[in-house]
Order: sequence, then C-alpha cells, then structure tokens
Amino acid sequence: MTTVKFLKVFFNLPSRQIHSSNIRNEAVIISGKQIAQEIKNDLKGVVDSWIASGKKRPRLVAILVGNDPASEVYVGRKVKAATSVGIHAETIYLNENIKQEDLIQRIQNLNKDPDVDGILVQLPLPKGFNEKEACHTVLPHKDVDGFHSENLGKLSTDSEGFVPATALAVRELILRSGVKTMGRNAVVIGRSKHVGLPTALLLHANGKGDTRALDMTTTICHIHTPREELIKFSRLADVLVSATGVPGLVTKDMIKPGACVIDVGITRVDTPDGKTKIVGDVDYEQVKQVAGFITPVPGGVGPMTVAMLMKNTFWAAEKNYQMKNSL
Repeated sequence: MTTVKFLKVFFNLPSRQIHSSNIRNEAVIISGKQIAQEIKNDLKGVVDSWIASGKKRPRLVAILVGNDPASEVYVGRKVKAATSVGIHAETIYLNENIKQEDLIQRIQNLNKDPDVDGILVQLPLPKGFNEKEACHTVLPHKDVDGFHSENLGKLSTDSEGFVPATALAVRELILRSGVKTMGRNAVVIGRSKHVGLPTALLLHANGKGDTRALDMTTTICHIHTPREELIKFSRLADVLVSATGVPGLVTKDMIKPGACVIDVGITRVDTPDGKTKIVGDVDYEQVKQVAGFITPVPGGVGPMTVAMLMKNTFWAAEKNYQMKNSL
C-alpha cells in the first residue's frame, strides 16, 4: 500500500461504536493520550516504510524565541514525538532580543533549504514581535502548523491544505469516539484564528469536501458572549468545544444531557498546598455527570494536537518529495 493511500485509509478509520444517544450515569472519558499513541504507532510504520523505500527521513525544524518555560516544554514534547515516529526534529533557539528582521531571515533560510520539510514558529512570541508576519513568512507547503493565510483560506473554502493541529485533534477525537455529527448542533467557545475558528470550520463544513468536516450546524461564542446567551447556545449543543483558557467557564448547567464535551483550554493554577496544576475550561467533575463524552485536561486534546502535528509533518515531507520529482 502506498504511503498516500495508507494515510487516506488510516485517517478515516472506522470509529469506535459508541453513540451519544446512549444514556449513562457518567460520561465516557475520551483518552487523547491513548488515541494519540495509536496514531503515532501507525505513523511510525508509515515513516519506516517511507525510509525503507529509499526516501529521505522527514525533517521538522522548530524555532523558539526567548526562554518561556511553557513554550520550551511544548517544543520539547513536539521534538520527542517526532523522534518517536522516525521524524528528524530539531529546535533553533533564538534570544528574545533578536530583531524581527533577523527572525524573518532565519525563517526564509529554512524555506530555501530543500532538506527541511516542515517549519513551525512556537507561539506566543515575546512581546514586540509581529507573530502574523512570522507565520506568513513560512512557505505554505512547509507550514505544518497551518497558520499561513493561504492554508487558513483553503480551510475556509473546504480545500486541501494544512489544517491547524488542534482543530484536527478535535475532529479526530470526535470521529474515533463514534459521536454522531451529521446535522447535529455544535458550539465552539473561542474565536482565535489558530484554534476556535479552524475548529468551527471543521465541525461545520461538508464531510464530502477535502477537509473531511463533520456536517454540523455550528455556533461560535467567545468570552464576551453574555453568560445567559452562552448558556442558551451551549444547552443546544450535541458537541461543545471550549478553547478560551478560562478555568471553570463551562459548567454543568450549560450541558445538554449526553453531549460530547471537548476541552481545549489549558491553564496552570495554584493549589491550596502551594503547588500548581493544569486545568481546562470545563468544570470536569461536575460536567462529566451530565455529558455523554468528555476529554480530560491534561491527557485529552494536548497529546492529540502533537500527534496531528506529526501527521502534518509527514504530509509536508510527501509534498516536498513530489515537488522535487516534478521538476
């Protein structure tokens, strides 16, 4: 089986036969960690076959500006995941005092390097940098984050292109959990260009299109949506996705019984014992008593986002190979 055919089959795997119409006392926990590992295991086999056929090992380069601890952790996870599936990954560390034009030049140098398949600029950049310019400097066919306006435009027109990894993660978690979506209602809380909006497009668009969307009737809310309106819309949702970074925003009274709740939020908060912990947007313990499906934080969308980034990186390597051999 060719690599391209394998990926088309693999990323359309039959979903687990669990349906939101089933009534339970407590939600099914969707383990993003487990599903991500399944994806990486299968992707490793694809990469191994790719290399065994004589093609070069896919190469991913991350650019990290400054020394933000959280960004360092995230980049480290991406590099570790890439290595585990057979992708060569490296990080370019830049001082936060570097000038914008020097950052742009670094990206352009990677654009010109035929050995580099995928480029990602770790966000957020330190204060004073133009993130939009940095993301738009990455060539669209090396933009594994899917942040370039060309790729976002392709997503909005249901055309083939790189889709932001978090949005892909949300779609895969829903598909692989067997949640029914055709004609159902979805609500996305969060309107960011890199998470909320792409996720809403993947939920809403035609499943027969290039993006393999979920055919849902989708409403976008955000942190400035009046609370009473947010509750009203959310109670109609068969699938609720929250991506705001506001701990405890989604409460039990907002959930339609049996709904699928995907928590994209991630915030570090202090605990009474002086330590810190990671929490999402959802009041997890209360909401899982009403929801049909729910993702935990951590261990839900986070690991899946990294896995889908690896999928994008391999696809970038395929595109790079095709471009070289079409000359």
